[in-house]
Amino acid sequence: MSNGQSYTHARDMENGSNNENKLQHIDSEDQLRNALTKSMTLSPELYEKVFLAPKNQVSGDLRKTFANPTPIAIMGFVVALLPLSIEFSSVGWRGSGGTFGTPSTTCSIFFGGVLLTLGGVGEFILGNTFPFVVFFGYGAHFFTFATTFMPFYGAVSWNSLEAPGNPYSPGPTFAAGFGFYPLSLALLSFLFLICSLRTNAIFVLIFVFATCGFSCAAAGLWYTAAGAAATGTNLIVATGALFFVADLLGWYLLFAIMIATMELPVPDLPVFDLSTVIKAKSRSKQE
Repeated sequence: MSNGQSYTHARDMENGSNNENKLQHIDSEDQLRNALTKSMTLSPELYEKVFLAPKNQVSGDLRKTFANPTPIAIMGFVVALLPLSIEFSSVGWRGSGGTFGTPSTTCSIFFGGVLLTLGGVGEFILGNTFPFVVFFGYGAHFFTFATTFMPFYGAVSWNSLEAPGNPYSPGPTFAAGFGFYPLSLALLSFLFLICSLRTNAIFVLIFVFATCGFSCAAAGLWYTAAGAAATGTNLIVATGALFFVADLLGWYLLFAIMIATMELPVPDLPVFDLSTVIKAKSRSKQE
């Protein structure tokens, strides 16, 4: 073998060795990155913060295939509830209030109803039962409440004989019957409150204020139907105030989820994980 051929052969061997080392280095970096990513996304605290459900075992690898649906549902909730709570509270911000939610009907439908339902579908696909039920339940509520006060459905105008001057003003019969609807939602929210004790404190507080808000709404409608308009109005105002606090907590939760999702170089907003405080029945028996 000539000197030139020997040099070429040695250079090829050196290049091959360098390429192999580079590939091994890249593989090790990928393995490290994957390990870090898995440890971050699958930790119980971060999982519970981002998905609003205790970490559970599901078949497949859907959480790495699809995006997290939780933020769009929370976004729909907070955007739809903010104007609604202000209209209920009759605080008079920018001349608003006293309209029983009719100015924000379309907001309730498209942000509240549509986005919560889409988020619920996403949670169903990922196997997160609790947020799936919550998002579908409240999504159906926003659809129901908004369409109730749309003239096309005639739910209010059916009682127009009770209020001759305004065919779309709820009368006593409507208020008495409709009061059972927020009562049902108060019971549903109370169920969500109990179940949320294994998620985080912010989620729990949202359900606390939602339960109290729906209870005040039911009482306000029944007092109005009984002729105690002043008491009924005060209870509806209290409903708006309670919903407003729930909405602020929802905004806090949305910020916490998005900061954790994007891994922004800012301090994480604590949501006070409760999944390790109130343990699952199976885990408690094992321990």
